[in-house]
Amino acid sequence: MPQTPMADKPLLKLEDVEIAFSSPDEADIVAVRQVDLTLAAGKTLCLVGESGCGKSVTARAILRLLDANAVISRGRILFCPPGEEAVDIAALEPNSLPMRKIRGNKVSMIFQEPMSSLSPVHTIGDQIDEMIMLHEGLKPKEARERTVSLLDQVGIPGPRERADAYPFQLSGGLRQRAMIAMALSCTPNLLIADEPTTALDVTTQAQILDLLKKLQDDYGMAMLFITHDLGVVAEIADDVAVMYLGDVVEQGNVFDVFRAPRHPYTQALMRSIPTIARKSERQRLSPIKGTVPSAKDRPEGCAFTSRCPHAFEPCTGRQPGRTPIGGNHVARCHLLTEDRLEAEVPA
Repeated sequence: MPQTPMADKPLLKLEDVEIAFSSPDEADIVAVRQVDLTLAAGKTLCLVGESGCGKSVTARAILRLLDANAVISRGRILFCPPGEEAVDIAALEPNSLPMRKIRGNKVSMIFQEPMSSLSPVHTIGDQIDEMIMLHEGLKPKEARERTVSLLDQVGIPGPRERADAYPFQLSGGLRQRAMIAMALSCTPNLLIADEPTTALDVTTQAQILDLLKKLQDDYGMAMLFITHDLGVVAEIADDVAVMYLGDVVEQGNVFDVFRAPRHPYTQALMRSIPTIARKSERQRLSPIKGTVPSAKDRPEGCAFTSRCPHAFEPCTGRQPGRTPIGGNHVARCHLLTEDRLEAEVPA
């Protein structure tokens, strides 16, 4: 197991990560390429982008939960819990003992749809008990007491009775809270939340976000939050990374990126947000024209070229490099290096 001392280093660091999917009839399809991300302990990093941009694939790679035909073909995923040496997760076998000690224990995940993630034939309590006994070595009675305490902590009423309920007997909001309790059962250093509020109504979404922020403060854990809702990003993120067709096209402090987005895709996302305006000031929504290309037909240069209103000759020939904007704010755009793109601040 490759290990490197990483004193005073981030909790999680992705370096030049590439993920490819193989097919017996076609060439490998690169779904994620040249991803560099950094997440400090106790902070929240949001991954933003349209569906199909590689957000969930990137997150699952951290836990080595990729499909059988997927491989991390390049790069490193360095995980460094406080007081421990760094481990390159990308170099571990998915079912190896070192990986199983990390997955669900030091790094946990809340999946997008709890009904498809929880076992329908086991009670909520049994599923959380199993996690605790596996990683903490507690006896069944001790594990059940921990489970009841966790269910109470995430705001499930009647936690002892609910522990004996099956997933189909709970509402969507309660199932999501049960998933959060399971993810927190071993006090992880890193919590990955893959669009945990997408299937919930607005009121329940707000409650879940407030709960996650409170639990993050209580546990001191870092959080990688995946969403396509920029309102959620503004509420919970410390840093944000914008993905498009497997590329991180812009990243930085959430205030810097939202105040002055520099990549045309980030600017288009910001313009597409509906705003509350007076009747006399009403305007049509500004959607992003076109659709995300298939990873099979990835453009040679910048992936956003076919939808970008600023595209010019270099965009079609080579992939843009990372251009520093200021602080930790960077973007991948040929227009920045050519001084042809001014920051557009959304209304």
